[in-house]
Amino acid sequence: MLVNCMVYCRGEKLGDITVDQLGDYLRLPDHFVWIALRDTHTAELKQLQQLLNLHELAVEDALNGHQSPKIEEYGTDLFAVLHLIDVVNGELSTGEVNIFAGANYLVSVRHRSRQGFSNVRTRCESEPHLLTQGPAYVLYVLIDSIIDRYFQALFVLEYNLEKIEERIFTAGVERDNVEQLYQLKRKLTLLKHAVSPLMESVAKLYGGRVPALCNNTQDYFRELSAHLARINTSMDSIQDTVNTAIQVNLSMVTIHQTDVSKRLAAWAAIFAVATAFAGIWGMNFNSMPELEWRYGYATALAIISGVCSYLFYRFKKAKWL
Repeated sequence: MLVNCMVYCRGEKLGDITVDQLGDYLRLPDHFVWIALRDTHTAELKQLQQLLNLHELAVEDALNGHQSPKIEEYGTDLFAVLHLIDVVNGELSTGEVNIFAGANYLVSVRHRSRQGFSNVRTRCESEPHLLTQGPAYVLYVLIDSIIDRYFQALFVLEYNLEKIEERIFTAGVERDNVEQLYQLKRKLTLLKHAVSPLMESVAKLYGGRVPALCNNTQDYFRELSAHLARINTSMDSIQDTVNTAIQVNLSMVTIHQTDVSKRLAAWAAIFAVATAFAGIWGMNFNSMPELEWRYGYATALAIISGVCSYLFYRFKKAKWL
């Protein structure tokens, strides 16, 4: 679905145009068109392919979706795939955006994401002196906006991890902690799959041999690379903390199980003593004088109670009970 189609000249917005008018403006010098699509269908993208001479392999990737993040060169044009990580009600929602960039056009195709890029257009139009650099600058702002979403996702992960750490030593919630830690680990992997490949791709846009489209915007892409490196470092730190928290939580489970085993062993020892005395005096021998003694029953109870009480005291002192 077409979201908007606008034409710009020397950094200034000229207005909205229809897809049928693209050919007229593409031939004009110092003009470029910016087209935004959402959940596009085959016919719509095929039409743009003919008008903009998009590479068939790039179009095929955009139609199929579910690609790994990458930035590829097709002649003088660029094709980029980026994963969208949106924060929705505290949860991470994933999508994808495909970007076609040429000397006089930029096309963004958004999939499975409700959050658009109206803020990107507003930012670009508020900086006409930078927008004069054309589609390369728009490409930079688009990627920068997506990286900002990664920072938001990273903040959510750090917040969730802090909440789990606050109750890591609380008894009775070990199972819930493990489940949440593994969910957090899965979300972290999701973010890492979006960031790591993009780091390598963005590195191709500055320093050394770069695509002609990005010759004048290398400093901007170097900044993006620095942001991605920060995110990657933070993710590694969170990953280490999550692994440590899982080990600590499992240790707490082991300690709890050991405490339970100690209590059971202590009570078993106490009742074993009582059972032993009762077993001895319960034997059916004729020559057991204490059984005929007037105070035998009371004395037996006193001995059993005394020994059991002494064992209870010792186990209590040893913190087994």
